[in-house]
Amino acid sequence: MRTHVILAVLKRNLMSYFSGLLGYLFMVVFVLVASFCAFNPQFFTNNLANLDQLTQSFPYLLLFIIPAITMTTWADEKRQGTDELLFTLPATDFEILLGKYSALVLVFSVALSFSLTMLGVLGYYADPDWGLLLTTYFGYWLCGATLISLGMFASALTSSVTVAFVLGTAFCAAPVFIGHLASSRPFVEQPSFWDNSTDLILGLCTQLSIPERLSEFSLGIIPLSGIVYFGSLIAFALYLNAVLISRRHWVSAENQMPMGGHFAIRVACLLLALICGNVVVSTGSEAIGLQVDLTSESLYSLSDTTDDLVSKIDKDNPVTIQAFLSPSVPRDIVNQHTRLKGLLRQYDRAGGTRIEVRFVDTTPYSEAAEEASNFGIGAQPVPSEENGRFQQVDVFMGAVISSPFDQVVIPFFESASLIEYELTRSIRTVSQKDRQTIGILRTDAQINGGFDMQRFTSIPEWRIVNELKKQYKVKEISPDSLNSLGDDEKVDVVMVALPSSLTQPQLDNLVTYVKAGNPVLLLDDPLPIINPQHSPSQEKPRQGGGGMMGMGGQQPPPEPRAYGGTAGPLVSLLDIAWENTELVWDDSNPHPQFVDLPPDYVFIRSSHGDVQTINADSDVTSGLQELIVLFPGLIRKAREKTDLEFEPLLWSGPQSGTIDWNAHFPRGMMGGPADPSRITRDTESRKPQVIAAHVHGEKDGSDINAIYVADLDFISNQIFSISQNEMHGLRLDNVKFILNCVDVLAGDNSYVALRNRRPKHRILTGVQEQIDEFRSRARSSREDAEKKAEKGIADIQEKLDKEVEEIESDTTLSRMEKVQAMLIAQQKKQREFDVQKANIEQEKERALEDLESVEKRKVRQMEDEIRFWAVILPPLPSILLGILVLTMRLSAERQTIEESRRLKE
Repeated sequence: MRTHVILAVLKRNLMSYFSGLLGYLFMVVFVLVASFCAFNPQFFTNNLANLDQLTQSFPYLLLFIIPAITMTTWADEKRQGTDELLFTLPATDFEILLGKYSALVLVFSVALSFSLTMLGVLGYYADPDWGLLLTTYFGYWLCGATLISLGMFASALTSSVTVAFVLGTAFCAAPVFIGHLASSRPFVEQPSFWDNSTDLILGLCTQLSIPERLSEFSLGIIPLSGIVYFGSLIAFALYLNAVLISRRHWVSAENQMPMGGHFAIRVACLLLALICGNVVVSTGSEAIGLQVDLTSESLYSLSDTTDDLVSKIDKDNPVTIQAFLSPSVPRDIVNQHTRLKGLLRQYDRAGGTRIEVRFVDTTPYSEAAEEASNFGIGAQPVPSEENGRFQQVDVFMGAVISSPFDQVVIPFFESASLIEYELTRSIRTVSQKDRQTIGILRTDAQINGGFDMQRFTSIPEWRIVNELKKQYKVKEISPDSLNSLGDDEKVDVVMVALPSSLTQPQLDNLVTYVKAGNPVLLLDDPLPIINPQHSPSQEKPRQGGGGMMGMGGQQPPPEPRAYGGTAGPLVSLLDIAWENTELVWDDSNPHPQFVDLPPDYVFIRSSHGDVQTINADSDVTSGLQELIVLFPGLIRKAREKTDLEFEPLLWSGPQSGTIDWNAHFPRGMMGGPADPSRITRDTESRKPQVIAAHVHGEKDGSDINAIYVADLDFISNQIFSISQNEMHGLRLDNVKFILNCVDVLAGDNSYVALRNRRPKHRILTGVQEQIDEFRSRARSSREDAEKKAEKGIADIQEKLDKEVEEIESDTTLSRMEKVQAMLIAQQKKQREFDVQKANIEQEKERALEDLESVEKRKVRQMEDEIRFWAVILPPLPSILLGILVLTMRLSAERQTIEESRRLKE
C-alpha cells in the first residue's frame, strides 16, 4: 500500500464532502440531536455527570446519520460516471477503498469532535469522571467507524443515492437491533434441545449487538472483546466493499464455479471465522486479562488485597461462586447489576482453578428461583419507573460463596453494597478453616436477639450482627462469665452495647477484662431511641406483667444498674468523662428533604469547611464521608495528663451544643417526650463535640485498647437499611464505621481500604448549590418563625403576669374570686396564644412554600441554562467551519475571474 495514494483519495473525498451545504447540515443535525439526547429530562432527574442518556440512544442516532454520510461514496461515482476514471488511476482497488473509508471516518470524527463541547458543559457544572467520558467517546467513535463500513457497502450496490441511504439504514440496523432478539425470548421452564440451541444463538446475538458492546465502553473500560468485535466487523464490511468494486475483473471459465459463487463462499467462511473468533475472545478475554480500566476509582480492577487473597486459595479446596441474577433489571440498578457481572468475571479470571464462577439466570417461579430460595436468596421488589408509571419489579441479585469448609450467602447486592468488598470478604471467610471470633456481651440492648418479658414478644437479631457473621464467628457471651472463658471460648474482640446497663458485678467483670489487655468496642447511649426505657439515667423497668413470684402478683424489681448507670469504673479506667444525661444536638443539617428533623439527629460529614468532623488520619475513619447519630452523647478526656492516647474519631459539626436528658422527657418516661421544637437550647457556646474515640496505650501495667462510641441508634435496623439501600438519597457510612472499628480492634486492617473503594457520587454541583441555598434559607425562615413564636409567648406571658398581679393586689376580691379570675385570665391568654401560634404556623408554612417555589424555579432555570449551552455550543463549530470554507471558496473563485470581467465597485 502506498500512503501518498491513500492520502490523495482521502483529500479528494474530504474536499468533495465539505464543498457542499449538505455535509454541514448533517453535522449540525447530528450534534443537535445528540445534545438533546444527552441532556434530556431524565438526565436532570438522575442528577449524574455522565453521558448515559446519550449512550442509550447513540446507536439509533447513527442509523440515520451514517447512511447520510456514506450514501454518495460509490453511488454518486456511478451516477456521474466518474467511477471508471477513478479506477483507471495508478492506484489499487484497496488503496482507493482505504482512502474513501478514511475520508468518511475523518468526516465522522470531525462531527463527533464538535459534540465534545458537551463535555465542557459537564466540566463547568460538575466534576465528571474524565476517564469514563474518554472511554465512552472512544466507544462512540468505534460505533461510527463500524457502521460507516456497512454504509459504504450499501452505496456500492446501487447508483441511486436514495436507495443507498435506505440500504445503508437497513444494513446498519442489523448489528444495532440484533440484540433485541434475545430480550424478546420467552422464558422456558423445561427447555428442550431445540430451546437450548435457540438460547445459545440468542446469546450469540447479544454478544454481536452494538448497544451491548457500547455499554462496556460507557462503564469506563476498554475491553479486548470490544476492540476485536468492532475491528472484525469493520474488516468484514471492507472486504465486502473490496469484492464489489473488483467485479469488473471477474472472468468465469466454462465448467467452473462462477466468480460470484466463489466469493460468496469466501464471504460466508470469513463471516463464520469472525463470529467464532469473537465468541472465543468474548468468553476468554478475561482470562487473557487485556482490559484497560480508565475510571477514576478503577472500579473494574481488583485490588491488591483481593489479588493476594485469591493467590493464597488452596487449589485442592477451590471456592465456588454461584450468582443468581435476573436477566434484566430496572434502570436504577443497571449499573450495580453490570458492575457485579463485570467484577465476577474478574474474579473468575484472577482465580483460575481456585475460583469457579457460575452465572444463573433467575426469573420468578422458575427452577432457578427455587434453587436460589434453598440458599435463602429471594426476589427483592425494586421500584421502577417506565414511561412515567411507577411499579415494583422483582429482582434476583444474590450470590452463594462456598468451599469445602464454609458457605456465605449474600441475599441481595443492595444499591450501596460494595461489591468487591462483599465478595472478597466472603471468599476469605469460606476459604480459611479458622477465622476470628467476635463476642457480643449480653446486655439490655439485646442486639443478638432475645425475648421481651414486658411485651411477651421475641426480639429479632440486629442486622449488624448478621453482617459481622459474614466475616467473623459471632457468639454471645454472658457478662457473668466474661473472665472465665475456656480456651475454646476465647474471642478476639468483645462488643458491648449499653455497658451502663450492666449490674455492678457484671461491670466489674468487664473492667477486669479490659484491664487484661483485651480489645473491646463500647457502644453507650444516654438516650437510645430504639428503646428509651434503656436510658442509663432511668431505673430499669420491671420484667413481666404478672405471676405469683412477688408481692401483689408482680415480678420483683430488677437489679439496678451499676453506679447509677454512669459506668463509673469503666470510664475511669479509660480516663474519659461521659455523662449519662448529656445529649448532643447540631443545627447543621445538610439535607433539605429532612429539614423537619430535630437537631438531635446529628449528621456527621467529612466536609465542614476547616472544621474536622471525621478523623482522616485514623484507620477506623479514613475514607468515611457521612454518618448519622441519633440523640448521641459526648465523651471528653477526664484529665489532660494521662498515659493513654485519646484519639477522637467522630465529632459533631461546629453548630452543635449540648442539652440535658430531662429537657426531652421533662415529666419522666410515662409523660412522654417533649416537642423538640419547643426545647430551649443554649446557642451561644456552639462547638464540635467528640462522639467517638479510640483509647489505647499502657496504663498501670495494662494494655488498654478500646473504642468508645456515645451512641447506639446509629447501627439500629432502620439506619442499617437506610445505609445499605441509600434510601432518601442518603449515602451513610454507619455500617462501614462499625465494621472498621471491629477490624482495627481485631488487628486486621486489610478490609478498611477495600471498604473505602467506591464510586464517587458525581452530581451536578450547580443544581446542588441551588438546593443548598434553599436549605439554608428554609432553616433561617424556621428559626425566625420560632423566635417570633417565642416572643409572642413571652408577650402573652408578660400580660398574664400583669393581670395576675392586679388580681392578687385587688383587696375587694375574696380568695375564691381571685382564683376564678386568674383561671379566666389564663384561659383567655391561652386562646390568644393558640390563635397566635396558628397564625405563626400558617405564616411559616406560607413562607416555606414560597421558598420551595422559588427553589424549584431556580433549579428549572439552572437546568434550562445547562440545556441551552449544551445544545447551542455543538453546532457553532460546524457553522463557523462552513462559513469559513464558503468564504475561502468564493475568494478562490473570484481570483480566477479575469480582471476585465470583474464587477467594478
